[in-house]
Formats: sequence, C-alpha cells, structure tokens
Amino acid sequence: MAAWAATSGASTPRSSGPVTPPPGRKKNPGRARVLVGPKAAQLQEPPNHALGYSQGGFGTKVHLVCEDHGILLGIDVTPGQRHESKFFETVIERVLVPHRRGQPYWPERMAGDKGYSYRHIRRWLKRHGTRGVIPTRKNQPRDLGFEKAQYRRRNIVERAVGWYKECRHLATRYDKLAVNYVAFWLVAMMERGLRFLGLPDTA
Repeated sequence: MAAWAATSGASTPRSSGPVTPPPGRKKNPGRARVLVGPKAAQLQEPPNHALGYSQGGFGTKVHLVCEDHGILLGIDVTPGQRHESKFFETVIERVLVPHRRGQPYWPERMAGDKGYSYRHIRRWLKRHGTRGVIPTRKNQPRDLGFEKAQYRRRNIVERAVGWYKECRHLATRYDKLAVNYVAFWLVAMMERGLRFLGLPDTA
C-alpha cells in the first residue's frame, strides 16, 4: 500500500451581496457549525472559514491523502496562503481508513512533492515505519536513496485531483462554511469509491 499527499486550490467567485449582515442582525447567533460523523471526518468550522489570499487569489487550499489506486483517504482545508507542510499531520489524522487490530495501518511508502521536504515530516514518517518518497529542496543535502521510480507514480494523485476538479462544486468553492465544502468533498469521495468497487451509486 502506498499513500500520496497533495494539495489543491479552490477559488471563490466574487459576490455582489453584502459582506457582513446589517447592524443588529446576525444569522444563527452563537451556533457552532460542526461536521459530524466518524472521528476522523469530524470538523469544527474555523473562524476564518478556511478562506485566505494566496498567489492564486482568494480561496481555499485543499489537503488530500490518496492511495495508489487514486482513492482519496483523507481531506483537510485551510486558507489559501497556508503552507501544506504545516498541516501534514493534521490531514494524516483525518484518514478515514479503519484501524484493524493486528494489521499494519500506515503504508510502506508515502510520497509528496518538495513542499513536504521538512524535518518534522521525515521524522513522523520514520517514527511510523513509513519510507518517505520526497525529493529534497535545493538548500538540502541530496537524498542518495531517493526512489525515482516510485516518485513517478505520484501522477496517480494528480489524476485523481483532476477527476475531482471536474465536479464544479469542488473546483470552485461556493460555500461560505468550510464544513459544508468538506461535506461535498466527502460525498464525491464516496461516489468515486463506489465506482471503483463497481457498486451502483445514488447519483
């Protein structure tokens, strides 16, 4: 089993409506928005709604974990300007695969681009018995044991991201709440999983 980490961006369309509610009015005051479900899928609405400015504009960065058949295993969202390396452990903790006693949980290898070439990530991989397939950055010593052949398989996650971006609601974020946006991702992940298993979906 191999796992692959990736990030994807979702832009938000411009709105001509008011940015904030009129004075004296607040929609659902004091109500916390939470995405419920299995522990790994639960998400509390962040104060910034996972929205922020990056080089690509105003939007959301989607962090994904994908296995070697192109099936997404975990997802997390952050503001567009946040670096993916800061949320590696967060998205790994959101992997939706059940942990069966007596069976290995973490993959033999985990690949990612240069954006994941940081000490804390490599330490995490070593601590969990997983070999990192991550190229080093220019300012780092060259990894003589880097597996180029395995890294070429990273196109699996790029193709998976391309498939999900065909879903208009995922490629462009229309939801204000991050929990709603992640919920649509989870629905798409389930549909994709059913297709892979050859089972009929409800779409």
